[in-house]
Amino acid sequence: MLPHLFALLQQFPFSAQRPGVTYAAVQPVSWNEGSVLERRFSPGIAPEEAVVVAADLIHDDYAYVFDAYWDLWTPDERGREWFLIPSLVKFIVQGEEFDDGTYQETGHIEIDFGLDSLFVQENVALTEETQAKIRDNVAKLVELTKKAEMNTRATSRRLWSESEESLPQKLIARLQKVQ
Repeated sequence: MLPHLFALLQQFPFSAQRPGVTYAAVQPVSWNEGSVLERRFSPGIAPEEAVVVAADLIHDDYAYVFDAYWDLWTPDERGREWFLIPSLVKFIVQGEEFDDGTYQETGHIEIDFGLDSLFVQENVALTEETQAKIRDNVAKLVELTKKAEMNTRATSRRLWSESEESLPQKLIARLQKVQ
């Protein structure tokens, strides 16, 4: 699975302010076990270096976590000014025997983009500028998921959110207002 992750990381639009992979961890057997490797990188390292960090610990019952940042448009507290801010993205790779085969539910490679509010911006008034920023953030998300599907031979993808609602439905509803 690490070669697929490497292919994905090569497609990832790293933050200009916080480039590279900033964290790598290797988790044996299940999430209940302690990590066998944790490393932070400041500045971040290239994708090939990050994969090499974990390469000696390849097992079917291990999971691998890598952190990186990408720049998303984020409003200030009043929603009046927008800034490109580094936002954390977690890449989680699970072996087939890790945590009793949870990859069957979440996939071999899971990408955690953080809160859906970065893409939906429900509490921000829709102005022309706001609409453009929301479209830019969503376009970045869609572009990465397309590249991931094409370059990692993924057989499926799922957009999931921690909120009670479906993320694709929330994005569609918000984008319809933006259009």
